[in-house]
Amino acid sequence: MQWRLLILITCIGGLSISSVASAPNVGFCAEQPSTQRLGKQLQHKAKSITVKVLSKGFLGSGILIHRQGSVYTVLTNAHVLKSGNPPYHIQTPDAHVYVADVPSSKNSPPYFKDNDLAVLQFRSPKVSYVVASVGSASNLNVGHEVFAAGFPFDFDTNQDQGFVFKTGKVSLILKKALEGGYRIGYTNDLQKGMSGGPLLNRFGEVVAINGMHAEPLWGNPYVYQDGTEPEQPLREKMSKSSWGIPIETFRQMLSP
Repeated sequence: MQWRLLILITCIGGLSISSVASAPNVGFCAEQPSTQRLGKQLQHKAKSITVKVLSKGFLGSGILIHRQGSVYTVLTNAHVLKSGNPPYHIQTPDAHVYVADVPSSKNSPPYFKDNDLAVLQFRSPKVSYVVASVGSASNLNVGHEVFAAGFPFDFDTNQDQGFVFKTGKVSLILKKALEGGYRIGYTNDLQKGMSGGPLLNRFGEVVAINGMHAEPLWGNPYVYQDGTEPEQPLREKMSKSSWGIPIETFRQMLSP
C-alpha cells in the first residue's frame, strides 16, 4: 500500500519513477505532466513572438526580436523580403497589421552581407508585444531538442495554414557556414512560409532563424560560403535536414 501511494504521489508531481519502477503491482504514468506542460509553454512562447511578413500577399514569417519604446524590430530572412516589394506589413499575434519600414540606421542594416537575414521595423504606440529571449546556438549539440515555429503557406492554392509549432532534434552542426549563413541542421519539418520564424531551445530562447527546408526541389543550396562543397555522403545527410542560421550571426552583424 505504501509503495502504491508513493507512485501516485510521484505521478502527480511529474517526477521520475525509475527508482521505484520495480515495485510489484505498480502502474506507470502515461506521460509526465511536466513534459506536457513544457511543450505547451514553449508553444505559447513561440506563438507570442512569431509574426507574418506581408507585402501584397503573404511572404513569410518573422521574429519579434527587439523593442525600443514603441518601435519593434522584426528579424526574418532576406529571401523573404526579396520575394515581395515595399510597402511591407507585419501581422502580429493579435492579428493587427502594421506598416513596416526597412531601417536606414547604420546600427540596423536591412540586410546582413552574405547572410540570409533581414530586419523590418514597425511602430505600435498603443499595444505592447512580447519580444524574443535570445539564447546561443553554440550551446547546441547533435540530439538536442529544438522547436520550430512559423506560418506554413500553400503558395499554389494561396492558402494560409495558420501557426504551427514543430518539435525535432539537432541533426548536424557544421564547422563552417553554408551560403546564406546556414550552420544548424535539424529534423523539424519546415514548410514553405516558415522561413524567418524562430528555432527555440527547450528554455524558450531563440537559437536560430529558420530558412531552408529539407529535400530542396531545385538548385544546390549545399555550398559553403568560401565556395567549396561538402563531399557527397555529407551532402546527402544535409539534404535530409532543415536548416537555420545561428542567432549569433545576427548579433555579430550588429556589433560595430
